Amino acid sequence: MASSPRQAVFLSYASEDSVAALRICEALRAGGVEVWFDQSELRGGEAWDRQIRKQIHDCALFIAVVSRHSNARREGYFRREWRLAVERMQDMADDAPFLLPVAVDETPEASARVPDQFRELQWIRLPAGAAPVALVDRVRRLLLPVEAVTAAAVAPARIAALAPTASSRVRNSNGGGRAMWRSRSALLLMVAATMTTGYFALEQVKRSAHGPKADGASASESQTAASTQPAPVGKSIAVLPFVNMSSDKDQDYFSDGLSEELINLLAKVPELHVSARTSSFYFKGKQTLIADVAKALGVTNVLEGSVRKSGNTLRITAQLVRADNGYPIWSETYDRPLDDIFKIQDDIAGAVVNSLKVSLLGQKLPRATRTASTEAYSLYLQAESMNYFGTSAQDFAHNRALLQQSLKLDSSFAPAWASLARNLAVEYSLFQSISLAQAHTQGHAAVDHAIKADPGLAGAYLELGRVLYQVDWNWDAAATAIQKAILLETGNAESYRMAAYIEITHGRFDSALESLDRAVSLDPLQAWNHIAKGYAAYRMGDLDNAERYYRRALELDPASAKFHYVLGTLLLVRGRAPAALGEMQRETDSAFRQCGLVLAWDALGHKSQAEQALAVAERTLGTKKAYLIALVYAARKDPNRAFLWLERALQQRDGELLFIKGEPLLENLVSDPRYQIFMQKMQHSR
Repeated sequence: MASSPRQAVFLSYASEDSVAALRICEALRAGGVEVWFDQSELRGGEAWDRQIRKQIHDCALFIAVVSRHSNARREGYFRREWRLAVERMQDMADDAPFLLPVAVDETPEASARVPDQFRELQWIRLPAGAAPVALVDRVRRLLLPVEAVTAAAVAPARIAALAPTASSRVRNSNGGGRAMWRSRSALLLMVAATMTTGYFALEQVKRSAHGPKADGASASESQTAASTQPAPVGKSIAVLPFVNMSSDKDQDYFSDGLSEELINLLAKVPELHVSARTSSFYFKGKQTLIADVAKALGVTNVLEGSVRKSGNTLRITAQLVRADNGYPIWSETYDRPLDDIFKIQDDIAGAVVNSLKVSLLGQKLPRATRTASTEAYSLYLQAESMNYFGTSAQDFAHNRALLQQSLKLDSSFAPAWASLARNLAVEYSLFQSISLAQAHTQGHAAVDHAIKADPGLAGAYLELGRVLYQVDWNWDAAATAIQKAILLETGNAESYRMAAYIEITHGRFDSALESLDRAVSLDPLQAWNHIAKGYAAYRMGDLDNAERYYRRALELDPASAKFHYVLGTLLLVRGRAPAALGEMQRETDSAFRQCGLVLAWDALGHKSQAEQALAVAERTLGTKKAYLIALVYAARKDPNRAFLWLERALQQRDGELLFIKGEPLLENLVSDPRYQIFMQKMQHSR
């Protein structure tokens, strides 16, 4: 029987986004929301067309899934669905919530190929379709009768409107040209702000204490992120991603790059606490109060701005804002040729330091690392931007090509050399898409070039440490390089996380947690910092805290590879197999999901399913992910096969072996004489 229009949600998507759309659908249905979700491979036909039109006419809420795939499609039935939804809005009251655009990747609103009406609304970003409890709660409330919504939401909104403050200014991805409250989305936004735990800004930082828990969940699972928010530091700043105001919306990489370069510059000032790139960029594209950004990041000041690039000319605006009252401390507009970009960076950094009255402790103000070629700089920025979104070997191969083009134009540009070293290490360690010899030879050559060009570049020593750790497995030398990077730049969160990884490899978990506490203070919204804390606590036997750290990471990045797997293995160790199975089913990486399902089905006694899944894993993953299969056999108490697969993992130089020490799933192997022999082999396999 069809649902009442007051209850039904219509989900519209391009066929390439069917997996992401299905995740959204399943999350909503699990929360008791009826979803009209067509999964036909071949759409069309008069009867089918009539049914879709009727559903769009009758549904209570229309969710449009936007992505790079929908952008790439010049035509498709989903575009007809979008137009029908917009047409229906013409007959609706201005305060009736109906259309909800959802972006499942980083597709920017400004350049998305969507109806104009979509841009009048606040978008939700659900990476890969991972929908948190807050979204489900929000949708359920939007389906309430309008009278119930009005009673709960309108009165608080009116009170707020009567007492505006400077700190209530809203951060918007499209600059100041669009108000936060639009007629068609006003009610929707008021409901989200006043009735739910929220999804945007600080609300996404917090964890709801009322959301559903996995079976047997401990009290630690429901701790809010508020308890982990860093305390504000006096002379501290977050640099929000500058807004791209250029007519060419593909220039986002340039405005993002400027923001990141300013973060790097300011992080070199010893007395200034600077929020790291990942945490600051967490707010990109979100409508967020400045005060909430500052609270989430533990800073007292926020730098924001915009970039308009046209040909060889730039207009850059920058404004430094006090978070406690929202008033600007300093602002400036720069109209300069593109060649002056480094001078502009220096000027902005200098103005921030002077405005905050930061002591340089006898040092000179750091200066931007220059290149004589603006084209080389542009290519470098494109590569750096892609570094944060690359998910495949092909992405990183393309990245490497951009960096090599940049270096052909300026072979003395140290940051590009350091970035190339990083790219090579990731290609080898994560994807094994290049050989050990290539990663070692070219990685060290790139680092040598970077250090020769700029001996004071902390990033060069960080990447030297990465190559030594992930490629060479020379952990002592890697630790020395990382400490050099930290001495040169005490505010680089990634250096502390890399130092912690090395400590975990050595089995020094307490020391790892000390480094990670510093990393979290600098970069509190970087999910990998919390995952790394979970690694250390898990191996120390502190399962309560390990679970808390893993769940915090999933709040921040629910679609990231490996996150659900590590939580699932911890739940298995805690004896909560049904909850572990749920996590393994939600894992986004196929290798971790496949082996995780074997572990969970084994624990549940589903032997037939486990055997079938293990056979697939051995066939498809055996040549690159042998360590995961070794864990399965160790958990099965089959030491002979476990050691066989560990040996294969060593031959493959499987990067997961770097975290072998203290792994609870291998506990029953530790007393076997073969275990110590294996560990010695690993030590000498450099």
